[in-house]
Amino acid sequence: MQNSAFDLKEFHWMVEMVQTIDVGLVVLDRDYKVQAWNGFMENHSGKGGSQVQNQVMFDLFSEIPKEWLSQKIESVFLLKNRAFTTWEQRPYIFRFKNYRPITGTAEFMYQNMTIIPLMSLTGEVTHVSLIIYDVTDSAVNKLQLKELNNQLQDLSRIDALTQLYNRGYWEEQFHHEFARYKRTQANACLIMFDIDHFKRVNDTYGHQAGDKVIQAVSATLKQNLRETDIAGRYGGEEFAVLLIDTEAEKALFFAERLRKSIEALHVYHDEHDICFTISLGIAQTYAQLPSASEWLKLSDSALYRAKESGRNKTCAAALPDPDA
Repeated sequence: MQNSAFDLKEFHWMVEMVQTIDVGLVVLDRDYKVQAWNGFMENHSGKGGSQVQNQVMFDLFSEIPKEWLSQKIESVFLLKNRAFTTWEQRPYIFRFKNYRPITGTAEFMYQNMTIIPLMSLTGEVTHVSLIIYDVTDSAVNKLQLKELNNQLQDLSRIDALTQLYNRGYWEEQFHHEFARYKRTQANACLIMFDIDHFKRVNDTYGHQAGDKVIQAVSATLKQNLRETDIAGRYGGEEFAVLLIDTEAEKALFFAERLRKSIEALHVYHDEHDICFTISLGIAQTYAQLPSASEWLKLSDSALYRAKESGRNKTCAAALPDPDA
C-alpha cells in the first residue's frame, strides 16, 4: 500500500508539472486524435481538454498545414526518431496570439516544435508527443537584427544626396547585367547623362543651389524608371541608367521623355528661378560587344557628341555593321 501511495503521489506531481510547464504538450494517437492537452495549450488556444479529447487535431485547427505536418509525424512513427521544426521554416504550428510584453508588436506567437515518439512496452510507437516552444522574443529580435542589417546594407549602396545607387554599387550591377547579356543575348541599353553647364550653376548660385538641381534631376529620373531599371549617380552631376531588356528605339523614347521633363523643371533658391537641361548618350548591347568597359565607352562617346552638337539632346551610339 505504501508503494501504491508513493506512485500515486509521484503521478500527481507529474500531471501537475505537465499542466504548468511553459511549453505546449500535445499527445496524438495513430489517427492524429488528441489524447493529452496541457495547460499551455488550453490557455493559448482557448480550447479546454474536454473539447479536444479524441478529436482529430487537423479538424480542430484548420491553420495547420495537414500534408506537411502529417509527413513529419509519419516519419516519427516509422523511424522511431524525433523530428524538429523551427520558426524559420514555418513561423508557427498553432496560430496563437502573442502576449509577451517584450515583443508585443508581434502579431502571433513564433514557435519551434519537437515531435517525440512514445513507445509501448513492446517497442511499438503508438503515440507521438508535440512539444511547442514559444520563441517569439528570440525570433523577433533576430528579425529586427536582420532588418537593421538590410537597412545598413541599403545605406552602403545609396548615394546620400540623390537616394540613387552610388557609383560602386551601380558598377557592380552594370557588370552583372553585361554578364547576363553574354549568357542570354537579351538586349539592354546603357544611358549616361549629365547636367549641362552645371559648373555655371554652382558658380552663379552656389553649391547649395547645385545640390538642389542634382536632387531635382534625381527625383525626375526616379519618376520615369521602371522597377527593373537600374539608376545611379555616377559622379558629380553625371548619372547612369541601365534599361533592362530594352532596344535602342525604346531607350531613345525614355531618354527624350526624361530630357523634356528636366527641361521643364524650375528650381528655386534664394529667390532665383534656376532652369537647366541635360545631355544624354545611349549605347545598346550587340553581339560582338567585347566588354562592359567598351559598352561604357560607347555611351560616353554618344554623350560627348550630344554635348558637342549643342547640348540638351540625346545621341545614340551607332551599332557596328555585323557584315563589315
